[in-house]
Parts: sequence; structure tokens; C-alpha cells
Amino acid sequence: MKKVTLTFLLLLTLASCQKSKNVSKIVGADWLIGTWENKSDDGNLIETWKKVNDSLFIGESYFIKEKDTLHSEKIELKQKGENLLYISTIKGDNNDKPITFKQNVEIEKQLVFDNPKNDYPRKIVYKPFANGHLLIEISGIQQDKPSSTRYSMKKTE
Repeated sequence: MKKVTLTFLLLLTLASCQKSKNVSKIVGADWLIGTWENKSDDGNLIETWKKVNDSLFIGESYFIKEKDTLHSEKIELKQKGENLLYISTIKGDNNDKPITFKQNVEIEKQLVFDNPKNDYPRKIVYKPFANGHLLIEISGIQQDKPSSTRYSMKKTE
């Protein structure tokens, strides 16, 4: 009887550790929480992230020039089982339907997502740097040619 109970407790412990491992992918991305900004002569790019719970962050991205919003995007960073997903809904793109990118590469202190079926972007990378700086790189195919864009962001709060 003690052997059965001990085996059951061991399995229960292993199962709870596995669940913690699943959640840890998004928990390790807490550095993303906050407001990030890139000011340039072309306009201001602002991206804001909030933690909803241990399996969901929500974000918004805007590109504003003077008083006009030229780009508006709703984003979710979602832990689903062992997968970390980046779900983007861009106003005016893809009939306003979300596009899902999956984290296929795990690099410490970076977020790398891709969707090979999507032309642009196919890959989205978030790299934090010291002193509250962040590099966002998006890449894919535009007009039948490889294309990539980088944004250097600074944390504002």
C-alpha cells in the first residue's frame, strides 16, 4: 500500500512540474510587460503589453503620424499547452482575422515566432537589451522578395 501511495505521489509531483514547465515559457517573457516606443520623423510606434494571467499577455501596437493612426494591431501572447503563440489582428489586413505565429525556437531572453504560410511577416523576433531597450524584427516576403524591418524600442514605463 505504501508503494502504491508513494508511486501516486511521485506521478502527481511529476505532472505538476510538467504544468509549471508549460507555463514557464510565457512567465519567462515578463520583461515584455509595459509600454515601448520608437519616435522618428516618420511618426511614433507604440507597443503596450499587459499581463492578464500566467498564460495570456495582451498587447496593442500603433503607428501614429501627427494625429493619424496609420497602423493598429491587437496582439495576444498565449500559452496553449506546450506552445507559445503570438496572435496578431491588424485592422484592415486579412479581413480583420487573426494570424497565429508559433514559437519554434527557444532562445533565452528572446521571443521568436514564425508562420511559414504567411507571406509577411513570416517571422517575428523580440530581443530585449540593457537599459530598457528592445529590438523588434519582422521578416518575410513582400512583392516576391525577402524583406525585413527592425524597430528599436525604448521602454517608457
